[in-house]
Amino acid sequence: MARNTKKTNIRIQNKKARFEFEILDTYTCGIILTGTEIKSLRLGKASIGESYAYVHNLEVWVKEMYIAEYSHGSYNNHVTKRNRKLLLTKKEIRKIESKLQNVGFTLIPLELFINEKGLAKLKLAVAKGKKLHDKRNTLKDRDIKRQLDRVSKRY
Repeated sequence: MARNTKKTNIRIQNKKARFEFEILDTYTCGIILTGTEIKSLRLGKASIGESYAYVHNLEVWVKEMYIAEYSHGSYNNHVTKRNRKLLLTKKEIRKIESKLQNVGFTLIPLELFINEKGLAKLKLAVAKGKKLHDKRNTLKDRDIKRQLDRVSKRY
C-alpha cells in the first residue's frame, strides 16, 4: 500500500519563545502520538504556547502541549493536554541535562511540524529567560529593522 504523498505544511510555532527567552541551543526530536492526536495535528489544531519540556530518568517529556480532540474520533479520542514522550538520542539527552543544571536555563518547544516523511517533529531549545531591559532592546531592534526595510523598499 502506498504512503500518502500529499504535502502538508503544518508548522505550529511558539511565537513568544524568541521574545521571552534567549535561545542557546536547538534540537529536533520525534514525538510519540496516538492515532487521533496525529490526525488532529495534521489539521493544524494544536498549540505549544504555554508548554515546556523536562528530563526525567534519561527521557525527555513535553508538558502542557495542547492537541485538540479529533472531530471524527469516537470514545477512543485522546486527552488534550497530557505528557508526551520525545525521542532523542542518549547523547543528546545527557547534553541537554548537563545544560539544564545551570540556574535559569529551561527547555522550551519552538516549533511543532510534520516533516517530508509525514512524521511529527518538535524543535526544542535550551534557553535562558530574558530580563525586562533585554526585551526592550529586542523591541527597539525590531522597530529599527522595520523602519530600515521601509526606507530600502522605497529606493
